[in-house]
Amino acid sequence: MTPKQLMEKKAKRLSIYIGESDKWCGKALYATLLETMRAQGLAGATVTRGLAGFGAHSVIHTANLEILSIDLPLVIQAIDSPAKIEQALEVITPMVGEGLITLDDVEVVKYTHRYLNPLPIDKHVSEVMTRKVITLTDKMPVAEAWERMLKHLLKALPVLNERGEVVGMLTDEDLLERAGLEQHLSVAERLDEKTLQAEFTTLKRSPLKVADVMTKPAITIRDNESLGIAVARMAEHGIKRLPVLDANGKLIGVLSRVDVLKQVVTEEAKKRAAKAPKGAARTLGDIMLRDLPTVHKDAPLPEVIARFLEAGTRRLVVTGDDGRPLGLISDADAVTRVQPATRRGVMQALRGKRNVLDEKVTAAQLMSHEVLTAPPSMSLTEAAHQMLSKQRKWMVVVDKRGKAIGLVDRQVLFKATMHHI
Repeated sequence: MTPKQLMEKKAKRLSIYIGESDKWCGKALYATLLETMRAQGLAGATVTRGLAGFGAHSVIHTANLEILSIDLPLVIQAIDSPAKIEQALEVITPMVGEGLITLDDVEVVKYTHRYLNPLPIDKHVSEVMTRKVITLTDKMPVAEAWERMLKHLLKALPVLNERGEVVGMLTDEDLLERAGLEQHLSVAERLDEKTLQAEFTTLKRSPLKVADVMTKPAITIRDNESLGIAVARMAEHGIKRLPVLDANGKLIGVLSRVDVLKQVVTEEAKKRAAKAPKGAARTLGDIMLRDLPTVHKDAPLPEVIARFLEAGTRRLVVTGDDGRPLGLISDADAVTRVQPATRRGVMQALRGKRNVLDEKVTAAQLMSHEVLTAPPSMSLTEAAHQMLSKQRKWMVVVDKRGKAIGLVDRQVLFKATMHHI
């Protein structure tokens, strides 16, 4: 399959039943069919040799050693996208003068090439996890929990009960939805002290405890389980952090998405990628999101806010008249780069709770200029290295003219390590 087709779950299985002695232009038919399938660009094909069987002539053929002349049945199978199989059939069908060709639908659960999987999935979680863990208790007031999250700049923390058991996870999203918090952590960490104190004052009036608003039950992983299982669990539940437990159920660490991505840029992973045959390694062009959340540099603040809500994202790519990326606007930029008197209104507007004031500011004035770009041919290993080393969450994919054509974030990159996209 081509890299793009790796993302397609629906595929076709082609099966060709022939005899071992069948020829094509003086050469074994099965060998010629394999060469033809490879030339047609199929992902791969397998020849299976039967122990015994009979075909259209009702003659039983067997691998019994006493028989000197044998014509054992062979089955050649290939799985690929419907379009690829259909294309190959046009060439293959005339070559099978006597035999059987079948086609059936299959669902691809996973397709992995040794050079397409940079993640060491057999490592134990304990080898990769972060051991220092900041926790909350289920009886803790929400204001105190928020203060701890802000102090350590962590968007999600494990919650323990009085017996030290992990009973949930508290995220800034939980506080937004259920406790009346007005902004995400990424916004809060850039607010002035006066605005933050007003937020704390509001939360302190709340009777809610962490147990009332946390996400439960907690999704966890054992320290002796494999990294492959952990990543699959994180992808399945759409979470960025997994509390890690020992054999007794005690919390001993946390596995984060960044912990996982760091394994993609190890020297071992780089060496494996370097050995990849041409066309084997996956690139940004294979996994990028093509529907970019963009906004023109001259867009006024109300239009910027509307674009945030329409795209359902927390970052926008700012482009010029020629479509080239000029910078990025995060929700934090939109809040902190306006006049202090307008900030609260912008925070509420970003949550769809009110219309933003028509402040005279444009996307170009709100954006951060340091946008990380890369060509679609860049390998996933190199992309992960650049994003982690430069501490960026987004990478804009550009064509040869510098025009933005796609986007890769940490979530997309994370899922690509285990082929969940």
